[in-house]
Amino acid sequence: MATDHIRYDVLARDALRGVLRRVLTDAAEHGLPGEHHFFITFVSTAEGVKLSPRLLAQYPEEMTVILQHQFWDLVVSEDRFEVGLSFGGIPERLVVPFNAIKSFFDPPVQFGFQFSAAAAAADAPARARLVADAPAAANPAPTHPLAVPTASAAAENQDEPAKPSEGAEVVRLDRFRKK
Repeated sequence: MATDHIRYDVLARDALRGVLRRVLTDAAEHGLPGEHHFFITFVSTAEGVKLSPRLLAQYPEEMTVILQHQFWDLVVSEDRFEVGLSFGGIPERLVVPFNAIKSFFDPPVQFGFQFSAAAAAADAPARARLVADAPAAANPAPTHPLAVPTASAAAENQDEPAKPSEGAEVVRLDRFRKK
């Protein structure tokens, strides 16, 4: 096999991070359009990630946040985003560098991508996998433990304490939608 001197893997990874940056910038400026909402999974111990000690203890390897109904102060810069979310009724501020992100998924339009763990943890060159234009059954919502419910679920379930998952957990989005 020939050596890739152009480094298409790096170009694709950077392009997809640019897509994420653009989408989050638009959400910060105009809010989320229509039914769009985002699952963003990141390495919780990656360089530059800022979480409270409580969240880091609860999610020591990776964390998935859902930006949907109630988030605040979304700020996007060239290399990271910052956002306010509520975890078990406690407001928190997260800082997530783009190079810590493992996956992004927008369920209503079945668009998403993921990076290898090495790329997310160390920003090493890695291949990104695009999961757009596939049937819903082929690309369900991420099945790894969700770090936070959507804010509407947090408001509905304030009596239930947040607990870490020990394995994969499938969460139906309909559970979190107001009826």
